[in-house]
Amino acid sequence: MKATSLRLWLPACLMCWGLLGACASLPNVNELGARLDTAEPASVHGKNGELSAARAKALLSKRYTKNTLDLQQQAALEEAATGVPLIAGNKTTLLFDGPQTMSEMLKAIEGAKNSINLETYIFDQDGMGMKFADALIERRKAGVAVNIIYDSVGTIGVPKEFFQRMRDAGISLLEFNPVNPSKLSGESWKLNSRDHRKVLIVDGRIAFTGGINISGTYSKSSLFRSRNKSSKGENDVGWRDTHIKIEGPAVQAFQYLFVRQWTAQDRADLTDADFFPNPIIAGDKVVRVLGSDPGGQFEIFKAYNLAMQEAKKTIHITSAYFVPDKQTVEALKAAAKRGVDVKLVLPGVSDSGLVFHAGRSFYDELLAAGVKIYQLKLSVLHAKTAVIDGKWSTVGSTNMDTRSFLHNSELNVVVLGEAFGNEMERAFQEDIRDSVQITLEQWRDRPWLDRVQEWAAQWTNYWL
Repeated sequence: MKATSLRLWLPACLMCWGLLGACASLPNVNELGARLDTAEPASVHGKNGELSAARAKALLSKRYTKNTLDLQQQAALEEAATGVPLIAGNKTTLLFDGPQTMSEMLKAIEGAKNSINLETYIFDQDGMGMKFADALIERRKAGVAVNIIYDSVGTIGVPKEFFQRMRDAGISLLEFNPVNPSKLSGESWKLNSRDHRKVLIVDGRIAFTGGINISGTYSKSSLFRSRNKSSKGENDVGWRDTHIKIEGPAVQAFQYLFVRQWTAQDRADLTDADFFPNPIIAGDKVVRVLGSDPGGQFEIFKAYNLAMQEAKKTIHITSAYFVPDKQTVEALKAAAKRGVDVKLVLPGVSDSGLVFHAGRSFYDELLAAGVKIYQLKLSVLHAKTAVIDGKWSTVGSTNMDTRSFLHNSELNVVVLGEAFGNEMERAFQEDIRDSVQITLEQWRDRPWLDRVQEWAAQWTNYWL
């Protein structure tokens, strides 16, 4: 069986472990929303620490426009719920699909002078994986500290020799939450917990995150973005994905989350370096870096749902694996019913049939409530992004499903402001143009076989 097939079916095979214990649950975000009027003003950190309340308010006011989401209130509520402050002074670069993202990440790696920290769900031994491994080994030989966290399930089909070659070159590697419990170094065995993050941090000054794994599969471009459409065969399906590059003080938050993830696995062999150099102002973007872990504070789930609950005009979501929990479904329906333009770009083709059908089981009630659903044509959708009211945007590794919100370690960046929101909106509208809208009438006329597959798949929502 191919490694990709193992990755897709293993969670379903492990369902029996979940059935043996009580199911965990997500927090009630509606209760948090009631605290909007009493939330303390949002704190904003710069390169020299926390800004004064007046400066923080002035900074957020520049990104506030009447009749849209009040960013000052939203930022305050989000911080009260997540405990994570905003960070000012950053430069953000939106990256589309594998070719552009891989090129930027390899460029950053090749220019590393001090440290490289990589955290990824999948790290394949294919042409692209070897390219990254060679670049990392070359930097290690040049004296750069290199540390890698890779997920045990995400790399289950990758030969151990691939990682041993990097270890032999002096790179420190950590297999997150090994499927084989004999590899553990003291912590409890939590087979259902996975590290789904895709993070690269170089010299403590540049960070990347998003949906793209280190694999040739993800290095393909979506067909409507490719410059070489004519050279693609009928069976050569592209991949639509999104990543973000961050420069500035917020990179320290990435670095902190990486070190915390490493040390939480009771490992002491992290190759040390100056992970936290003095931050510099790189741009004018205000961001929040949210990292969530199984059994943690559900920071990303809270931020997503609070933003949807407070939306005034638009909720535009692109979701690769859409198997939402009840609260998320209700938040989307409620927004549509109060007149918010709620649009979802979801897969038209998928690399996971079980997830695909489970997600479609929610279409009827969403469409009936006024939510507009579009299915992307031609390309496999793998992006995980949202833009709300054109001013609250997020890019990261988190899918809109229970597995991401409840069981995985994930990382998302929230960017506040109209400039980045406009970039996100342009990307979303391009995806809409290359999608087919699903109407309620069409949906209710679908084949019975599809209905049976959706009914069967929805029972596995918790474990997908």
